[in-house]
Amino acid sequence: MLILLSPSKTQDFVHAHSYPETSLPRQLDESEILINQLRKFSPAAIANIMNISDKLSNLNHDRFKNWSRPFTVNNSKPALFAFKGDVYDGLNAEHLDTSEIQFAQIHLRILSGLYGVLRPLDLIQPYRLEMGIKLPNPQGKDLYAYWKKTISKIVQQDLAHQGDDILINLASQEYYVSIDFSKINARVVTPKFLDGMDGRYRMISFYAKYARGLMTRWILQNKPTGIEDLAAFSAEGYHLESHTSNTSNPVYVRP
Repeated sequence: MLILLSPSKTQDFVHAHSYPETSLPRQLDESEILINQLRKFSPAAIANIMNISDKLSNLNHDRFKNWSRPFTVNNSKPALFAFKGDVYDGLNAEHLDTSEIQFAQIHLRILSGLYGVLRPLDLIQPYRLEMGIKLPNPQGKDLYAYWKKTISKIVQQDLAHQGDDILINLASQEYYVSIDFSKINARVVTPKFLDGMDGRYRMISFYAKYARGLMTRWILQNKPTGIEDLAAFSAEGYHLESHTSNTSNPVYVRP
C-alpha cells in the first residue's frame, strides 16, 4: 500500500540529522520554476499572497532567495526528518529503525506545494508554500493547475511500483485534491479519527492530525498487505468502530 501525507508548515533545519542514504526530489526542475516566480515578490506581496505575518513573510522571502541547487546533506535535510507538527509528532520518525525507514521510502509519499511528490529521504530546503495558495504560474492561476498532472502521474507510477493498488489517504483535503483520481488506478482508503467529547464522538483537528501520524507509523512498523489488515490498527486508545466503518472509510474512535 502507498500512504499519502501532507507536509507541515513547521520544519526543523536547526538540528542536523545524519542518515546514510538520501535521495533527490524528482521534480526539482518544476520546483525551481516556482522559486524563480516567488523571487519576484516583495516580502509585503508574499504576506498578502500567503496571508502570513510580516515576520514570516520576511523569513520566507529569504528562504526563496537562498534556495539553491545542487541539494546536498550540507544545505538540505531528508523530508521525513525536516517536517514537524502534529502529524509528524505522531509518526515520530526519529525512532523508526532502518528497515522501517527503507519501507517508508517505497510506501510513503508526502505531497508538497513546492516539491510535488516527496519520498521520505528526498532532500529538501526550508520553504513555505501551501498547495491551496493562488500563485500565478506557467500552468494557470494556482498550484493545483501547476501540479495536478505531474502529481497524478508520479503517484500512479509509485503505486504501481510498490506492488498493489491500495492507496491510504492520510493527507488533508487541501493536498488530497491535488490528485486527479481519474488518472489513478487505486482502491482509496481514507481513515477517519474521532475522539469522545461531551458524550459523543467528533473529529478534533489536533488529535486527528496526530492520529494520521500514528497510523502511518503503525503501517511502517507492521507492514500490512491488505485493506482488511487495517482493522487491527490500535494506538494510544484508538480502535476500529466497526458499526460506522466501511472498506473505503474506516472509522477509529478513542473514548
